Amino acid sequence: MTKKSISASKASLVLFLCQMISALDVPLDSKLLEELSQPPTITQQSPKDYIVDPRENIVIQCEAKGKPPPSFSWTRNGTHFDIDKDAQVTMKPNSGTLVINIMNGGKAEAYEGVYQCTARNERGAAISNNIVIRPSRSPLWTKEKLEPNQVREGDSLVLHCRPPVGLPPPIIFWMDNAFQRLPQSERVSQGLNGDLYFSNVQPEDTREDYICYARFNHTQTIQQKQPISVKVFSMDSLNDTIAANLSDTDIYGAKPVTERQPILLTPTGSTSTKVELRGNVLLLECIAAGLPTPVIRWIKEGGELPANRTFFENFKKTLKIIDVSEADSGNYKCIARNILGSAHHVISVTVKAAPYWITAPRNLVLSPGEDGTLICRANGNPKPNISWLANGVPIAIAPEDPSRKVDGDTIIFSHVQERSSAVYQCNASNEYGYLLANAFVNVLAEPPRILTPANKLYQVIADSPALLDCAYFGSPKPEIEWFKGVKGSILRGDEYVFHDNGTLEIPVAQKDSTGTYTCVARNELGKIQNEVRLEVKDPTMIIKQPEYKVIQRYGQVSFECIIKHDFTLLPTVIWLKDNDELPDDERFLVGKDNLTIMNVTDKDDGTYTCIVNTTLDSVSASAVLTVVAAPPTPAIIYARPNPPFDLELTGQLERSVELSWIPGDENNSPITNFVIEYEDGLHEPGVWHYQTEVPGTQTTVQLKLSPYVNYSFRVIAVNEIGRSQPSEPSEQYLTKSANPDENPSNVQGIGSEPDNLVITWESLKGFQSNGPGLQYKVSWRQKDVDDEWTSVIVANVSKYIVSGTPTFVPYEIKVQALNDLGYAPEPSEVIGHSGEDLPMVAPGNVQVHVINSTLAKVHWDPVPVKTVRGHLQGYKVYYWKVQSLSRRSRRHVEKKILTFRGNKTFGMLPGLEPFSSYKLNVRVVNGKGEGPASPDKVFKTPEGVPSSPSFLKITNPTLDSLTLEWGSPTHPNGVLTSYILKFQPINNTHELGPLVEIRIPANESSLILKNLNYSTRYKFYFNAQTSVGSGSQITEEAVTIMDEAGILRPAVGAGKGYSETLFATSPVMHTVRPTFYKVQPLYPRIRNVTTAAAETYANISWEYEGPDHANFYVEYGVAGSKEDWKKEIVNGSRSFFVLKGLTPGTAYKVRVGAEGLSGFRSSEDVFETGPAMASRQVDIATQGWFIGLMCAVALLILILLIVCFIRRNKGGKYPVKEKEDAHADPEIQPMKEDDGTFGEYRSMSAWTGKKLDKEKKRKGSCANSPEADPVFTKAKSVRSDRSNFFRRSGDQYSSTRSETSYRRKARQSSELTRVSSVSASLCREEKRSDEWKYRHGSRHHTSEHQIMGSEEGSDSQAGQPSPFQQPPSCNSVRGSLARQHSSLQHWFSQTPDYSSDSEDAQSSCHRKAASYLVNPWSRS
Repeated sequence: MTKKSISASKASLVLFLCQMISALDVPLDSKLLEELSQPPTITQQSPKDYIVDPRENIVIQCEAKGKPPPSFSWTRNGTHFDIDKDAQVTMKPNSGTLVINIMNGGKAEAYEGVYQCTARNERGAAISNNIVIRPSRSPLWTKEKLEPNQVREGDSLVLHCRPPVGLPPPIIFWMDNAFQRLPQSERVSQGLNGDLYFSNVQPEDTREDYICYARFNHTQTIQQKQPISVKVFSMDSLNDTIAANLSDTDIYGAKPVTERQPILLTPTGSTSTKVELRGNVLLLECIAAGLPTPVIRWIKEGGELPANRTFFENFKKTLKIIDVSEADSGNYKCIARNILGSAHHVISVTVKAAPYWITAPRNLVLSPGEDGTLICRANGNPKPNISWLANGVPIAIAPEDPSRKVDGDTIIFSHVQERSSAVYQCNASNEYGYLLANAFVNVLAEPPRILTPANKLYQVIADSPALLDCAYFGSPKPEIEWFKGVKGSILRGDEYVFHDNGTLEIPVAQKDSTGTYTCVARNELGKIQNEVRLEVKDPTMIIKQPEYKVIQRYGQVSFECIIKHDFTLLPTVIWLKDNDELPDDERFLVGKDNLTIMNVTDKDDGTYTCIVNTTLDSVSASAVLTVVAAPPTPAIIYARPNPPFDLELTGQLERSVELSWIPGDENNSPITNFVIEYEDGLHEPGVWHYQTEVPGTQTTVQLKLSPYVNYSFRVIAVNEIGRSQPSEPSEQYLTKSANPDENPSNVQGIGSEPDNLVITWESLKGFQSNGPGLQYKVSWRQKDVDDEWTSVIVANVSKYIVSGTPTFVPYEIKVQALNDLGYAPEPSEVIGHSGEDLPMVAPGNVQVHVINSTLAKVHWDPVPVKTVRGHLQGYKVYYWKVQSLSRRSRRHVEKKILTFRGNKTFGMLPGLEPFSSYKLNVRVVNGKGEGPASPDKVFKTPEGVPSSPSFLKITNPTLDSLTLEWGSPTHPNGVLTSYILKFQPINNTHELGPLVEIRIPANESSLILKNLNYSTRYKFYFNAQTSVGSGSQITEEAVTIMDEAGILRPAVGAGKGYSETLFATSPVMHTVRPTFYKVQPLYPRIRNVTTAAAETYANISWEYEGPDHANFYVEYGVAGSKEDWKKEIVNGSRSFFVLKGLTPGTAYKVRVGAEGLSGFRSSEDVFETGPAMASRQVDIATQGWFIGLMCAVALLILILLIVCFIRRNKGGKYPVKEKEDAHADPEIQPMKEDDGTFGEYRSMSAWTGKKLDKEKKRKGSCANSPEADPVFTKAKSVRSDRSNFFRRSGDQYSSTRSETSYRRKARQSSELTRVSSVSASLCREEKRSDEWKYRHGSRHHTSEHQIMGSEEGSDSQAGQPSPFQQPPSCNSVRGSLARQHSSLQHWFSQTPDYSSDSEDAQSSCHRKAASYLVNPWSRS
């Protein structure tokens, strides 16, 4: 490659990056998000460094979302972790969260390691962080021999703690034998390492119980070190000892306590280094020895300590800087100083940084063919290394994707396709940590969708902007166009602004902008449009505004505010005084267009504003009112009083003080009262609180005080005009400390875990402490057990956790306040409970009573109270459908849950499906969760009425026949017994002819109606029946074709809807039009009763045909109940009604009738109200047993296919009858029983034989065959049509009498005559086949529908093999021709090759096929 081409490629790459393609934004529409495929996204995971309690189960979280829902897998220490092989490890359903059972024998140490979760679906795989699992450790203190510490007064001392190394590190504190914290100060303090430092010791430091405690929070354990003894020798006692042991000549007396300049106890030396990570808390410590006690000061060399992030702790011995950054690196100097000198130490701080995001990769949604980029930029110290993974695999070894190119921290996608969808992981790491981010690339091809509701109404004020929304989504991104009106032209020009989100903006809407606007979204996959409406309203105006008024005192004034507004908007008028509500005074009268003030006073002076509001705009106008004195009275100035002055405190006591003051000038308005306020300079400096108030004639007051408050007081004077300015504060008065007067409030005891009790309270406020050192004494004991109180004193906190309690037992609890001076009064006791645990047992004696086909009642025995182990919240009933008894398969199980609050022992199960098998179980629920499930209980629902047939099609219209095809009901709700067909003719004036009803066996799916009138419209009503009753019907209309050839149809009897004669007896017949009947007003009709039900109501609607002004009523009742119908009268002649007050989850029956027409009602309809608290639970597709069942079915199908293949090859040539009876007609000769290898022809069932016998006996002879019977008519029509088609098929049958006969008949003059000729052959065939079918009827049986289910133009029906097909068992597996509605030629194209057979065998085979076509009664 030349340098020129290289530079060109680089230029194109730079150009691509500069032209950033904005990926698709997926709107946060819940319905849209549910429909779109999406790669997995990790939504929840455990922390990277996960320290677990070795006594509790280990829960490693991994939750993810995606569509389809993702599956989960885990690795441990870099290898696959097979959880199925470890009985202690389980994975939560529909989740990747692992639960490691430690409480039942497992050891936490065995599961230490690095875990990683992978969530995967067909769109990609997302991975979690590396989760390091380590069990917490709280080792015991190592035994050591502690020597007593003997120290001279004034020397420094360090008491070493040296706690055991735990995980996580323990919290260190020092206490004495009485479990009281050792006081700390500038002289005595605890270091960061836990050691106790004495800058100088004093005699009061002598004690034998310096105890170091280590608290391991994770395991809630406390370890203590052996007590340390310290003895301080004072100079006075040392001199006495020396005097007693030395002579007068010896040197007498020890040196007095000498002062010493500071030296640093920690850190040692003059310099040290410290490395901290960015974002952490930097803690620097300096503790010095010296006498007097040194004071510590901190500085940063060459800079300032960061403001707002710097704190000093431990008496300024610890410097704390939060949220450190690289800018905080540098040298920090601590200086310890007393009056004798100073010491210093320099700590060199280096701030390193684990990786942190600059630009984290974001999910990318693209359309096929689009471009995009994933950017992953991170920083750190040192600079992190960036690496990419695809679906959890390093991108270098991931499957190739031609649309992907990796360029450092960027992946560039060009011309993506749907297969480019994947989840990419960016890993940024350095020596201090790593970052891992998942970002998916989702390539979608979606037609446009408009998310804005249709026909949304927008209202704006004229001359203001109008924004019309058109929220959309599509992939590729759709183009948006706007039109005004349905057929208007596209909107363009400067008067409109088109926003990228689809919104149309009209900057200045005018009245003529009103109308309908159409938004059209279009991309290469389709287009969609939506209409919105805009209404432009007239603005609201104040046409007469209030005016400035000057009024004399005690006069009357009125302000006007007359408005003009759009007549469709409702205005509201509000009056304000000085931007506040009008005074609550009856002198203010608000009228429609004005405000009147009666008997004006000086207080009424001010600004009055009239505000007019509508739903779309608001306007206002103001005017000033000036109140003047009435002449000639001289003006008197009334004003607020001047503030009091010269405040003095006298009679100071512990709980009271006397305050006195001198009032200021009244300003012509007497002072009514004085308000006294106080400030607490100790707890809330600068905040003034109300203390009390006294009458205006009083200038002294005795004030009650609280202990430990630094009081200041001020006084405010009040008259009718207002309040004065506050006086100057009085002198401060600090009251003495005292015991607390009150205890904490809102004391509660609620367990957070099964073995603890969390005691909480509301802490006292600062001034309520009554003194320094506020603490709380927390006491508890188990209720109804003769135990002593257990107490502990805690710092000024609001919570204490008691561990190791029994599960859910009552406790008596009290919390008492105390300070350095003593305790508060004895507190009252409250009752709390330790933590709840899951219930132990399941409800027993579960019984189910089936009420009707959609409702059941379940009973159970309550569980013992002790086994609930918590507050009983209720019971949950899980129930689900196992199978439909009508043998309809289900794709998945939908579990439902009903929750019954409280201690109920029964509940109703609504919304059941009729004729189905269900299972249920019951569980008890407390505050912790659900208990175990009861054994599954099986129950079945009875049959119900079926739904309407799934479809009704009318095809093949001829002069006198129509073919009806239908589908079985979607919900049979039982065993179908039959279908009911009703039909009647309709003439051009919509008059209805007579109604004919036909009952059809349930196994039929088509019917041919013969002998109808030509060019006549018929209306059909069709429904299905079970043993319970008839279901909803569907209707259809069809027209027979016109007799264009002039062939006249058979006569129609008077009052008949169609002819009773099947075949004409003469070539020419006279047509008689059917007699039609007007629909009389006395016979109205209510049809199409429909219901739309909610939980407690249902909308009933219907269609009515009949006389006008009918008064309707609605009757309803519980389905399956014997109670009387309830009746509701419908107001007027409406065709709808709302039934209210229904019970949720209940099936109801309903019908509609008309008043005054006895017995005139609609058919019954059944509906069901919505359930109260049902929820879906388990997806059957993810259940193991369901997957196993599907695998077994697939294996069975594979075995059947193999058997069919072997059987076919083993059979070789199909033997046929070698010789035919020379004198028999080959067209109608019955087939003899063969060896079963050719088609497996079987005889008719006994039922069919008996039916034919009855027909023969009834008609008497073959000539009088039951031709009027619709079933026979249908079958004969099929035979005739097949014979005609066989004649036209062109197959080689020239040598057979069948072809000669049919060709001869084809040359005859009338098709009607041909049908008569075929009828004779059918008659002979019928006689011969009767003998054959009874002779072999006991050997083979076929179902009723195999005889009656043939339809015209159809090769075969379910259960009916075609003439040349394989045996039915193989045929059903291989997907034979039985469902194809095609010609006979298609049959022949699917038959095996018989070319090697003899000509006789082939001819015999053809004769069999012809015989079969003419006589379908001979096949099964």
